[in-house]
Amino acid sequence: MGNWNVFKKKGFAALLAAFMIVTWQGPAPASAAEVNAEIPKVIEKTTPSVVAIIGKPSYDADKALEKNRFNLAHGTGVIVASDGVIVTNAHVVKDMKNIVVVTSDGTTYNGHATNVDEESDLALVKIEATGLSPATFASSSDIHVGETVAAIGTPISFALRNSVTVGIVSGLDRSVSSQYQLIQTDAAINPGNSGGALINMKGEVIGINTMKYADFGVENLGFAIPVDTVQYVLKHFQLYGKVKRPYLGLELEESWEAVVGLPSSTGLRVAYVDPDSPAAAAGIEQDDLVVSIGPSKVKTLVDYNEAIKKYLPDEKVDVSIQSGGSVVTKSVTLGEALHTETKWTQQADGEDLDADRGKTKIGDSHFGWSMKYPAGLVKGRQSEDGDSVNFADAKGEFSLSIQVETESDELSPPALLAKLTGGGEDEYDYDDYGTPSTILERQYVKRGEAPFAKIVGRSGDDGYIQTRGYLHEGKLYTVQLFVSKDAYNNNFKQNSFNDLLDSFKLAFNAKDESLRDISVYSDENTTYTNEYGLSFDLPSTWQRAGYTGGSTFFSDDCSQMLQVEVTSASSGDTLAAWVQREREQFEAQYVPEYRKVEKPEELTLAGVPALKVAFAASLGNKWKAGYSLFFMKDKYKYEVQLNYPQEEADADLQELLQTLVSTIDVDKNSMDPELGFIQDLDELMDPDRTVTYKNAKYKYALQIPEIWTSSKSYDNKDQARQSFLFTGGYMTIDADNQASYEEAVKDADDEQKKSQENDSEYRYTGSETTILGGLKAKKYEINYVTSKIPYQETVYIFNQNQITYTATLRMDEAVSTEANEARLAKAFASFRLLEASK
Repeated sequence: MGNWNVFKKKGFAALLAAFMIVTWQGPAPASAAEVNAEIPKVIEKTTPSVVAIIGKPSYDADKALEKNRFNLAHGTGVIVASDGVIVTNAHVVKDMKNIVVVTSDGTTYNGHATNVDEESDLALVKIEATGLSPATFASSSDIHVGETVAAIGTPISFALRNSVTVGIVSGLDRSVSSQYQLIQTDAAINPGNSGGALINMKGEVIGINTMKYADFGVENLGFAIPVDTVQYVLKHFQLYGKVKRPYLGLELEESWEAVVGLPSSTGLRVAYVDPDSPAAAAGIEQDDLVVSIGPSKVKTLVDYNEAIKKYLPDEKVDVSIQSGGSVVTKSVTLGEALHTETKWTQQADGEDLDADRGKTKIGDSHFGWSMKYPAGLVKGRQSEDGDSVNFADAKGEFSLSIQVETESDELSPPALLAKLTGGGEDEYDYDDYGTPSTILERQYVKRGEAPFAKIVGRSGDDGYIQTRGYLHEGKLYTVQLFVSKDAYNNNFKQNSFNDLLDSFKLAFNAKDESLRDISVYSDENTTYTNEYGLSFDLPSTWQRAGYTGGSTFFSDDCSQMLQVEVTSASSGDTLAAWVQREREQFEAQYVPEYRKVEKPEELTLAGVPALKVAFAASLGNKWKAGYSLFFMKDKYKYEVQLNYPQEEADADLQELLQTLVSTIDVDKNSMDPELGFIQDLDELMDPDRTVTYKNAKYKYALQIPEIWTSSKSYDNKDQARQSFLFTGGYMTIDADNQASYEEAVKDADDEQKKSQENDSEYRYTGSETTILGGLKAKKYEINYVTSKIPYQETVYIFNQNQITYTATLRMDEAVSTEANEARLAKAFASFRLLEASK
């Protein structure tokens, strides 16, 4: 709950963005540190304690990348126990599968992550080994600015494991993008050094390398987690299996000085207090300043985290608070911070780094094709349904694409050749990628049961393209190979390229164990995850509505809709109170006979209590029904609403609802780290609050309820017609500076009479009246049913300042509540004329 360690440095966003986890970092300048005679002896003593770690990354966003045998992640680790316990960075192994550890002597072990703590960026990896050389840790009091240090790790490439760079300790107690203090060093730390050792000249580990700063013109600015934090985390791993962090229940903000890196003169402002938290029980309130935790002064979030880590849950701590002009000390019994457990699973392909070991062919079972699978072939981008896929050579000599589209088998050979080239001329010059600028060869090849059209051409000055087109069972399979100029002119390589193309077959043998299936086509459910960590499953036929920011989803026929809304929970709010407000708001929109709301049903969603509310409403024709699922978790309120036509309330709908209920989850690790407080606008909205609308050209003004929406007439740029809309009704003001009052009334009389003549159900009355403080007006009152929707309409025609106004007030019977009628009447009564500008 209490997010005490989340902090947004808004003014320094661009600066902090440059601090990157080193496994992701690009090349950096080499260290210029002087090497002395003692360093080789120190490295020889320490390097057996440093290991290289490699594995397959796991990205939920692109499962295709997981299958890429060349898509590997690597980092470094430090042995802390002779039986194979290794400390590394959390970011190295958090999303890593099929972990392999290589010791300094080249021995390889399969490993698995046993503990991960993302807040400290530390983790443990275990391998089955004995007799290893554990590292020796220095005392934190023995670390000094200016002393010579060396970084040992696996930079850039796994082939460079146990590389050494040398520098000095550039600074201590640094706070950059970390929860705790860091050591700054100018020893070169490059991608892959993450999790490696920073050692002193006694061969002792003083820190675990974690990040570097990379920017143009910036050299040798790296950071390591100091030994005291490492030992703190390792001790908790040993005793509890996790880091047991105390919980106050505060969200804190730093001062401006602290944000920009200046010494701060104030404490940390309390931005939020979690209800029922230890801090709330102790009487700490929003806008108080936290001055100290126990004996430790705190002026930054890093200060706070360093101070609070000295305590365990259930211990008491004195918290000094500045409230108003005085400082008071409050005794707080600490709770325990809850964190999502990280789970690790091996890939279904097994524990090998190369998930494609033994696979010599590749293909798509759904689209029915296969071909050879050379070791250097890397699968790249693949379409959502798998009808197109790209491959590349690991050495960059060629790329290959396969595309499947619907096409008639009756297409003749010349027509197929023309389709592949875009016409039939000898030379083409297209801008599209993959289209030859000059045709060198074009022919229809009659080869066995799979004849194909073949086009070979130059691709500008870059290389050559060969395109082959196969027609088969109503589909066109286009295979296109791009070859670099140097590779194309090598006869040996050209033969291998042709061999690869010749291996393409319009068949897929599911029993062939050497054939890898890359089909991604599925008619099963699709899992969606948003930036608030919320995930759920929907049928694969549903579509996300991009124009609403991904918060709305539609079924294939658009009859059913799912809407997701996430807002922050205000202090003291409860699930029951929130649902009651939503219910009252819904009931206020419709009269009772046009709405239905069931009693909330208790259930569990994402591991927390939730409420399900069934509802339905109609304007008089079709009933629209739905279910709203409400729950609160980690300071946020989640509402998932499923809407559907009431007549579709069948077994399939219940199955869809059950899928939602069983798959809804919230993963805190999937939340956007920059999320802050998101106000629920319904909590602030006053349905009777009005805003002023002025029409300067037609000289009138109105007070319009803020919850209504306005719609300018697109047919009249001068806004002679202005409409104000609400659910089930509207008010429209038409202004005409050409027609007289008498002409407008005559036209309205004729129109009303004609409507009644055309439909005997159409009823209206017309009368003379005075309005708005004495203005003469013609009034029409209409009652009618259109498309089975009954409504009442009142029309006023009046003239002032040579302008004739027609005001139309319409409301469907379904929404004719006292409140709605009062708002509509009040809005019209607010009509006032503006004085002509002089």
